[in-house]
Amino acid sequence: MQFLEKDMEGIVNEFLKTPEINWQPSDLLPESTSENFSEDIKELQAQCRELPYDYLAVLVGDVITEEALPTYETWLTDIEGIDKLKPEGWSRWMRLWTAEENRHGDLLNKYLYLSGRINMRQMEISTQYLIADGMQIGAARDPYRNFVYTSFQELATNISHRRTATLAKQYGNNQLSKICGVIASDEMRHAKAYKSFISKIFEIDPSEMMLAFEDMMRKKIVMPAHFLRQSGEKIGSAFTHFSDAAQRLGVYTTIDYTDIMDSLIVDWKIADITGINDAAEKARDYLMALPDRFRKVAERNLKAPIPYEFNWIK
Repeated sequence: MQFLEKDMEGIVNEFLKTPEINWQPSDLLPESTSENFSEDIKELQAQCRELPYDYLAVLVGDVITEEALPTYETWLTDIEGIDKLKPEGWSRWMRLWTAEENRHGDLLNKYLYLSGRINMRQMEISTQYLIADGMQIGAARDPYRNFVYTSFQELATNISHRRTATLAKQYGNNQLSKICGVIASDEMRHAKAYKSFISKIFEIDPSEMMLAFEDMMRKKIVMPAHFLRQSGEKIGSAFTHFSDAAQRLGVYTTIDYTDIMDSLIVDWKIADITGINDAAEKARDYLMALPDRFRKVAERNLKAPIPYEFNWIK
């Protein structure tokens, strides 16, 4: 990791914003000191009345995922080669990234509280469980594998929030559409940063980076909320149903997973990388063939959802 320290200040300055110029949750919510606060809340709740069940389930799952930041910061600061006590470099990136991400859960949590459609206590129980249960993404403490994961995951969350923004607008909820849209924009900016980390590593250590990419694709990328559960349930029991709702709505699908994989192969110029060893050449062959193989399997294996009731929704 130390070989990239010299590049970090430029990356931080390019892809992250200072708190003063960044949007804040209060910018996108009714102003509590305004004389029109009560009327604004009534309008917000009126716009939320027509949101469908599956949409609310996906939105709550997204909120819980965003709220689990203590897990994500702990994980990222434990990557091999990161000195979390340093005021600059990778540790500074992690802190600033966490600070930006923290706004997402704050904003969506407050919005759902005001909406009147959500059982907040049950949602908060699920959030506490997700933080307590942690996650296992198959990357151990290896920086190469972890940054493959973050590149993929940030692209996935961009798609999810972008699609919830589009659907909110279709349901006549322009305020929620704007909220999901600004969060999606953050996720894309973060994805570009993490992808730039990998591009730099491919320049310096192409064989090991290729093997790491292959390894993460063989394991498959699990989402941060894969241990999601409701009160009284086993670990991970709610995640399948959350994913089913996202698939039905078209918010995030198995085809999207394949498209992200394809886009990373293109963005990292996998076909054109030179100077790699025999093992990395075999890894490249596997990666280049994978999207088409995965797309065929994904199209064959669409399953009917299992009936399920989320206790988060009133």
